[in-house]
Amino acid sequence: MQTSADTHSKAIGYLLWIFGFMGAHRFYYGRPVSGTLYFFTLGLLFVGWIVDLFLIPSMDREADLRFRDGRKSYNLSWALLVFLGVFGIHRFYLEKWLTGILWALTGGLFLLGYLYDLWTLNAQVDSVNKGAVERALTASA
Repeated sequence: MQTSADTHSKAIGYLLWIFGFMGAHRFYYGRPVSGTLYFFTLGLLFVGWIVDLFLIPSMDREADLRFRDGRKSYNLSWALLVFLGVFGIHRFYLEKWLTGILWALTGGLFLLGYLYDLWTLNAQVDSVNKGAVERALTASA
């Protein structure tokens, strides 16, 4: 039986679901294609949004299995992106200093970078966490 870390939070998922007709919760759970579809169709004309109220627990379980736990928190990264993303604060948290400065000076690279981060933030956090594990293994060898 495979155990998984609790990388994503149902509470944050439901909080983002409130704005889910714009796809926020789907981006959070690593579903950028359907998140984009929800963004442009108002949550599939609100029908998909209502259905997702009941699907969030399964999306949360799938995200917990899919993404790697580590020193950087998915939840904090997403909170920083959602509320302060145009200032690049989430990029500073992930230790991406140059792009953090670029985001801060350009309003999230004129919002295009912000949209890019909605699509890729889970992978970015996963990559940082994977790199930290690999560095730790190399240092102990």
